[in-house]
Amino acid sequence: MKTIEMNVAVRHKTGKEMARKFRNQGLIPAIIYGPGAEPIPLAVKANELKRILYRYRGEQVLFNLTLEDNGSTIQKLALVKELQYHPVTDEILHVDFYEISMEREVEVEVPIVVVGKAKGVEDGGHLQQLLHTMTVACLPGAIPDKIEVDVTELGMGDVLHVRDLTPPEGVRYLDNLDEPVVTILAPEAEETVTEEAEEVEAEETETEETPSE
Repeated sequence: MKTIEMNVAVRHKTGKEMARKFRNQGLIPAIIYGPGAEPIPLAVKANELKRILYRYRGEQVLFNLTLEDNGSTIQKLALVKELQYHPVTDEILHVDFYEISMEREVEVEVPIVVVGKAKGVEDGGHLQQLLHTMTVACLPGAIPDKIEVDVTELGMGDVLHVRDLTPPEGVRYLDNLDEPVVTILAPEAEETVTEEAEEVEAEETETEETPSE
């Protein structure tokens, strides 16, 4: 897991009007909170945060934040807990940082990456990934960048569930053990799924076009 150094400013004024002023200055309103700690409003440089998120997209990043407040500084380790986006422009409107301790377990979502070519695909089947992220619990230093799922041995109709995956050392999976992760569909099954989806779409379109009485 990557650790990124970033300086942020402590905000002493909050509210929608102040948030707009910060955004006009190229800053993103943010907050940091965590167990046993008072929430602290922050301001983050928009260009710097977007550059980091773009460079490490799809990965978990640990932020070593330097909180600057009228000449004094405080160090805090944190993960991005939530990003709020503008519904039209897709610009980041707000960031929630979650303060962590390297000695305290955290729960995070990690992307699932499929590797290998399944035997069932070589035989004409279609691979369908049903789960794209895994919720895990572990110490911050053990957070994996991704969970690799090797599908090489999967044949036609085979399914891999969460229980079939071995977690990395020091990591616990929190998802339902019976949750399917990936399966190999036979061509007929794939066609059936597609036809059913098309039929549902046609029915919905017909319903929408039928004038109400």
